[in-house]
Amino acid sequence: MRTPSVRYRIFRIGNLVFLTLLSLTMILPFINVLAQSLSSSEAIMGGKVSFWPVAFTWINYEYVFGDAAFWRAFAVSVGVTLFGTLVNLAATASLAYPVSRPEYKGRSLVVMFVLVTVVFSAPLIPNFILMKELHLVNNPLVLIVPGAINAFNFFVMRSFFAQLPGELIDAARIDGCGEFGIIWRIVIPLSKPAMASLGIFYAVGHWNAYSTALYYLNDPAWWPIQVTLKKLFESDDISVDPGSAVYSTLAHTSPEGIKMATIIIATLPIIIIYPFLQRHFVKGIMVGSVKS
Repeated sequence: MRTPSVRYRIFRIGNLVFLTLLSLTMILPFINVLAQSLSSSEAIMGGKVSFWPVAFTWINYEYVFGDAAFWRAFAVSVGVTLFGTLVNLAATASLAYPVSRPEYKGRSLVVMFVLVTVVFSAPLIPNFILMKELHLVNNPLVLIVPGAINAFNFFVMRSFFAQLPGELIDAARIDGCGEFGIIWRIVIPLSKPAMASLGIFYAVGHWNAYSTALYYLNDPAWWPIQVTLKKLFESDDISVDPGSAVYSTLAHTSPEGIKMATIIIATLPIIIIYPFLQRHFVKGIMVGSVKS
C-alpha cells in the first residue's frame, strides 16, 4: 500500500479537529443541562454550574417524578410516537412500493402529486379550517393523520424499493403470492435498513411535535411533552400538591433546576433507542446513493 501523503495527513488531522469541535458544540450544552438538573438552587442561581454538578441533589428529579401533569404529557408523547411511527411506515411503504415498480401504470402522476406537496404547502388558516372540518381539532389524531406520509421519506423509500430485484417479485407472483403477501413477506423483510432509518426520522418528528399540538390541541390533557415544556418555561410558578413528599423540600428547589431535569427526562427516550437502531440507520442513510 502506498504511504499517505503529507497533505492527506494534514487534511485528516484538520478534519478530525473540526469534527471534534463541532461535536463539542452539541454535547457540551447537554452536559451543562444535566449538571444543572443535579445541582442545588443556590449553585444554579449563583451561576456556579458549568459541566459538573455543584451541591449534588436529586430534588429536581423528585419533583418531576411526582408531577402527574408531566407523566400525562409523557404518556401522550409515547403513544403518539409509537402509534404514529407505525402509521407513517405503513402508509409510506404502501404508497412507495407501487410507484417503485414499472408494471404499475399512473405511477408518474402519483409521484408528481407528492412532489407538488414539497414545493407548495398549505397556509396555516386554510389548514386549520381543513382540520376543523375533519373533526381533528382537539383530537390527538391530528398529530398523526395529516402527516402520515412525509414526501422526503416517501422518495427515499421509493428509491430503496426500486433497487429490489424485479425477478424476485415475479417469482413470488408465479408461486401464487398476492401483492399484500409480497409486501409483507418479501419487501418489508428486505427493507429493514430503510424502515429503521425512516422510523427514526418519523419517531423523532413525533417526539418533538410542537407547533401542530400548539395550534390544534386546546385540552391540556392531550398536550405532548414538548408543549408541556413550553408552558413550563413560560412561567416560573412551579406548583405542587401540598400533600406530596417533595412539598416540604420545595423551598430548596429552583424552577431552573426543575426545567433542566424535565429536559433531560424528555430527551432520554430518543437517546436510549438510537443505539439499538444505529446499525440499520447507517445502512439506511446510503439508500439511493448507489445505483445497482
